Amino acid sequence: MKPIRVLIADDHALVRGGIRALVEKIKGVVVVGEAGTGKEALRLVTELKPNLMLVDLTMPEGGGFEVLGQVTKNYPEIRVIVLTVHEAREYASRAMREGAAGFLPKSAASIELEQAIQTVSRGKVYISPEIGVARGRTKSELLDTLSPRKREILRLIAEGHTTKQIAQLLEIAVKTVETHRAQLMEQLDIHDVAGLVRYAILVGLIDVE
Repeated sequence: MKPIRVLIADDHALVRGGIRALVEKIKGVVVVGEAGTGKEALRLVTELKPNLMLVDLTMPEGGGFEVLGQVTKNYPEIRVIVLTVHEAREYASRAMREGAAGFLPKSAASIELEQAIQTVSRGKVYISPEIGVARGRTKSELLDTLSPRKREILRLIAEGHTTKQIAQLLEIAVKTVETHRAQLMEQLDIHDVAGLVRYAILVGLIDVE
């Protein structure tokens, strides 16, 4: 299987170095280049032919949105993840409209960066729960709205337990677990188990080594 070839575009050298160090720890992923400006990013796309780009929105000589627009227009096979300090949902909405395959704030945990890269490399779209989860509340505020039982079930789901195992551990019916899981997804505006796991990690409900 060929490695995922990643190009990093960010105007801060230290940030690029940190991102590179994280990306190079991911199995099956290789960083092929770095760019400090939008113009350089577009030049390196032609030269290096990456499969995936990590692009900051704020860069000199062509910002992230310009780079995103050019890449999605001229190289539609390249997947672009916007990695930025801008966490407002309007930025994410614009990025997705302009063809981004993913949107991730720089405050995200390193494991989420890996999840985003793997997700978009499979042809899917990834938006961080920090941006996408329900109705404008922060992830911590949403956690505070969950009952102790729902928190417990969320933790067990994130730890990899099946519905039947959770029912046995908590001494409740399988149907009750299923009801709580459905309510969790509705309350958090997350619609798959993988999303619940990501959320539990982000809010520190489980430890990830």
